[in-house]
Amino acid sequence: MKTASRIGGMGACFWTVVSLGIGLAGAASAAAPMLLEHATIIDGTGRPPLADGALLIRDGRIAAVGASGTVAAPGAQIVDLTGRTILPGLISDHSHTGLVKGTRNDGANYTRDNILAQLKQYERYGVLTVVSLGLNKSPLFDQLRQEQHAGRNPGADLFGVDQGIGAPDGVPPQGMFHLGADQIYRPTSVAEAQAAVDRMADEGTDLVKIWVDDFRNGVPGARGYPKIDPTIYRAVIERAHARGIRVAAHIHDLADAKALVTAGADIIAHGVRDLPVDTDFIMLMEQKGAWYIPTLDLDEANYIFAEHPEWLDDPVLEAGLSPALRAQFADPAWRAKILAAPLTAAAKKALALNEHNLITLYRAGIHIGFGTDSGASATRIPGFAEHRELKLMVAAGLTPMEALAVATGNAAALMHLDDRGILLPGRWADLVVVSGDPAADITAVDRIEQVWHRGARTEGPLVPR
Repeated sequence: MKTASRIGGMGACFWTVVSLGIGLAGAASAAAPMLLEHATIIDGTGRPPLADGALLIRDGRIAAVGASGTVAAPGAQIVDLTGRTILPGLISDHSHTGLVKGTRNDGANYTRDNILAQLKQYERYGVLTVVSLGLNKSPLFDQLRQEQHAGRNPGADLFGVDQGIGAPDGVPPQGMFHLGADQIYRPTSVAEAQAAVDRMADEGTDLVKIWVDDFRNGVPGARGYPKIDPTIYRAVIERAHARGIRVAAHIHDLADAKALVTAGADIIAHGVRDLPVDTDFIMLMEQKGAWYIPTLDLDEANYIFAEHPEWLDDPVLEAGLSPALRAQFADPAWRAKILAAPLTAAAKKALALNEHNLITLYRAGIHIGFGTDSGASATRIPGFAEHRELKLMVAAGLTPMEALAVATGNAAALMHLDDRGILLPGRWADLVVVSGDPAADITAVDRIEQVWHRGARTEGPLVPR
């Protein structure tokens, strides 16, 4: 295979054509090749965009990338994308599916139709791969995951954790999430913890998830929930690694993050939000090669819609709102209640600290993944949350190109996915076409004109014109 080459000189970058012959694979169709040309191409690596670029799709995969006019494409249909930018489909390393319908969390929401509707919503927003990080039900989750891998249904591809492991009477709180008994394990002994890991491994889980948090969320005087015993989570990590499976850990506090990484947790699945990260934590993350998913939108989503009722006129938000959720956001009493809640003040402080810790860890070279906890509650809106996350990452100090690389190439690397996330020959043609230049203005990600999933163009622009 030929690889992309860039020649730097006098501040200019030149791309040579890269190409590969690809046969039929997976659910890719044998439709005529498609040549997307005269677009700016952001490839997901973080390197400078390719101006006036062309991308050839054949059999659902990328067959070539190069400057317009240099990509040989006999028999291809031509799509002129002048003034547009092509970027890889976004990848969420931390979301949830099937937990929410309307404004309510409930185990009864975990249905095939609800999950597929959510995956279609992610796809409309250009989020083409989703990691549903726990609270799933087997065998439905396992069946849908295989169907999405095979491209049998519309919507984002699906990976994730089958159930996950929390503390008895602990997080996630039963009274808040109304979980079914088959959506989470709450072991009381090492033997039970090991058995839970084995069941998830036998089901084919991509990761194991543990919750280590008391859910006080920085609210002064808040009553906390029991945390999982370190003996239990150490047994979980050890057993998961013995089964060849990595472990993602839900945390809030720095001390827990340190203890979990020391114990071998592979992914810190939320940002540290109680204290600034310190040199010890940075060195520990570096030594262990652990990944960090900040989920900035998690805290913002607790209050932002109460602060901005005018957002109800934004068609980008409207595309992700159910009638019930729209009615809630429009209700002055709901907005007043949220704005007066102690959690709102705590969430704002948490977001600021989370942003500070993200830029500190990013600049230190720690592996950063992309996720939002979208789908875990009604206000963490699938697709819209991922667009907010990109903007919050830029507000934290990342450049738009850095944020986009985290949400594409980095996010794929966290999940060990080498068939997506970067626009290279041989990878799936998972593409988002936006008007404008998100490398200069991250809000351009909202202006989705086309989504191509495995080389097939999906329905319409995000916002009808």
